Amino acid sequence: MIRFNNDYNRGAHPAILEALAATNGESYSGYGTDQWCQAAAEEIKKHLDRPQAAVHFLVGGTQVNFTAIAAALRPFQGVVCADSGHIHVHETGAVENTGHKILALPATDGKITARQIMEAGRSYVVSTVREHITQPKLVYISFPTEYGTVYTRQELEDIRSVCDVYGMYLFVDGARMAYGLAASDATLADFARLADMFTVGGTKCGALFGEALVIANPELQPDFRSYMKQNGAMLAKGWLLGLQFYTLFKDGLYFDIGRGAVEKAMRLRAACERKGIGFYIESPTNQQFVILENDVIRALEQKYCFEFESEIDDHRSCVRFCTSWASTEAEIAALMEDIDSL
Repeated sequence: MIRFNNDYNRGAHPAILEALAATNGESYSGYGTDQWCQAAAEEIKKHLDRPQAAVHFLVGGTQVNFTAIAAALRPFQGVVCADSGHIHVHETGAVENTGHKILALPATDGKITARQIMEAGRSYVVSTVREHITQPKLVYISFPTEYGTVYTRQELEDIRSVCDVYGMYLFVDGARMAYGLAASDATLADFARLADMFTVGGTKCGALFGEALVIANPELQPDFRSYMKQNGAMLAKGWLLGLQFYTLFKDGLYFDIGRGAVEKAMRLRAACERKGIGFYIESPTNQQFVILENDVIRALEQKYCFEFESEIDDHRSCVRFCTSWASTEAEIAALMEDIDSL
């Protein structure tokens, strides 16, 4: 069975496995205080133009999302988020379990706009009963979104401007950051300049596990390691995270991984277009949302794993094909050939 159902269905990039094997006999201090975490942070910061930024390594996406949000907010403050946002629909209410309400806004192609955020901020500011309602204090966006779309640099600039007006933080979930960077005009330096916090995903971008959290806003940096520990997001063998991110960033492997996966996705997209197959959404990243006849889906399921998204009508459904760093030329060629023969 060939898997295109997600971008984390294989272990890790060979370079990471080699690095882990080469250092397996060495001994390190625990909890992220080792030289590999320090070296990885320095490699990431080379791309940020923010020497004062803090970089932490956490074990997974859900842990980093609820830990960062819990650390940033007071109990009566909430999170502005797209109604399709990962923390709203795919983390079992983890953020709300920390005591912070998610204020979901209707998304268009997985994205929310600066105008929507402005309206949420203004609604709170003009309220005469603020003590009775949740204060929108942090804006959460995903890059790429759950639909594989990306925010442009200008869209990020506009959102940042609104956040500044209404005193809101901007947090960017970059679980698929490598793939987003390959399909957008935004850079890591832009995120460090425009976001208060953002993540650089590892789990879905070639690592065995782990996410890097960049805290660009100095006011959110103090005592963050205490939040990590309290929320179960601090790994005792922290060097395993640092070594992985060092390997991903030291020679640009992270960016190569993203470009390679997106290039394969675009080839898959082109094969669908040649057959007149429609798309649910226009995605420039490694996630492609395809509308197929249900009998075609059943036929492809004999050979491929992909993700069912939604019914379109009685005869058609939307499914997601997801490429990754691990998608091979043979796998892409096989799928393209089968699409061509439909």
